[in-house]
Amino acid sequence: MTPLVAAAVLLAAVTHASWNAIAHGIRDQLVAFTLIAGGGALIGAVAACFAPFPDAGAWPYLVASAVLHLGYQALLMRSFSLGDFGQMYPIARGTAPLLVTVLAAVFVGESLDRWQAAGVAVASAGLVGVALWGMRSAAAKPRWPALVAALATGVSIAAYTVVDGVGVRESGTPLGYIAWLMLLQGSLIPLYALYARRDGLLERLRPHARLGLLGAALSVGAYALVLWAQTRAPLAPIAALRESSIIVGAAIGAVFFKERFGTPRLAAAGLMVVGIGLMLHVS
Repeated sequence: MTPLVAAAVLLAAVTHASWNAIAHGIRDQLVAFTLIAGGGALIGAVAACFAPFPDAGAWPYLVASAVLHLGYQALLMRSFSLGDFGQMYPIARGTAPLLVTVLAAVFVGESLDRWQAAGVAVASAGLVGVALWGMRSAAAKPRWPALVAALATGVSIAAYTVVDGVGVRESGTPLGYIAWLMLLQGSLIPLYALYARRDGLLERLRPHARLGLLGAALSVGAYALVLWAQTRAPLAPIAALRESSIIVGAAIGAVFFKERFGTPRLAAAGLMVVGIGLMLHVS
């Protein structure tokens, strides 16, 4: 992983945590994800007019990824509606990197050198530390339905990460792949919202439109950077580095949602930095 790729993934982490915070900040989660997904579909439609068309080999992965992203968004909505952002976001993201390491080894045949493996392990330890922060306190524990939804979200993240990692390499065009992915998966939640909230949906969307569309732009930009990086480095280190968004999410939770940051999160951030350094080590 070169410094340029690492910088792109770190930027993606910041933008990803930001759009998740926007989604969490809109109380009606269906409204939030309708705006973000629908805005992403519009951006994808425009980009598809200018980007090369993905190669045929990428389309099974595009379809599979769209389905996985729909499940991911539904689970994320569920976890955000049940628990604190500062706990649900770390749990959802923190379970993914090690799963990606296993899935990439089994299905893609990627193996890590000792430095990359150590970096993924150390970074994952930091992520788990953030995910478990505060759960010693009975008052701070999430309800079990929220915890299960967040863990299931992490599994879905690992699944679509590997699917997209292979698909974008098959596509021949990262821009074309992200454009069609956003167009496919971004249309599903707005269509459901039209069915479920057929009376007064526009009135519910209007007060949050600007913020939701900003979230859509951040969402598309974040994942476009990750997909580009996946064409230039192994999947597992990218997945671990991308989840540094957990540290950003914890900071956002502390500043904007008045949730505690705490010493354990500072320690987890330190482990993330060490892990990043190991992943960037050149043998």
